[in-house]
Amino acid sequence: MASIIKANQLQDFGGNSILTSDGAGNLTTQKINYPAFEAYLSSNQSVSDNVETKVQFDTEVFDTNNAYDNSTNYRFTPTVAGKYFIYSSILNNSAANSNIVDAYSPIIKKNGVTVFEAENIMQTNYHRQAATYGMAILDLNDTDYVEIFGRINIVSGSANFEGNSTYARCTKFGAYRIGS
Repeated sequence: MASIIKANQLQDFGGNSILTSDGAGNLTTQKINYPAFEAYLSSNQSVSDNVETKVQFDTEVFDTNNAYDNSTNYRFTPTVAGKYFIYSSILNNSAANSNIVDAYSPIIKKNGVTVFEAENIMQTNYHRQAATYGMAILDLNDTDYVEIFGRINIVSGSANFEGNSTYARCTKFGAYRIGS
């Protein structure tokens, strides 16, 4: 014999809603992974040799709390304090066989200070296209901000951050809250 409990809201001892239903079987739970966003670079961005350059992730895939600025500062400013998983990838593109790149780095900065930098160094002193990834878990308050920079060491020719023109969203930046 089975029992049925009918409720449209489940609350904790403090009266806070944990789970609600609209009566049609659709549930709303706490949004513990919010704020969250992902953005990508829509077209190639020029860089200077061996200079930290802020990546201008200008196209949002999603932004749950309007916490990412995709037009001016290209930064994530969470509206809720907590621990956040931050991720980014940068695809270097030197475009021609005559252009040589021997190292490149994605850099994660919190409030203007580097908290993560990974460097991809080429053994053969020649590389046209390759992606490097960076990830970090950061404690952020509602006024902190996170930005992504990149650096490419160009041996000869030119290079840029690859936009969405060749590879689908390879140069991207995202974050989501993982807890308090």
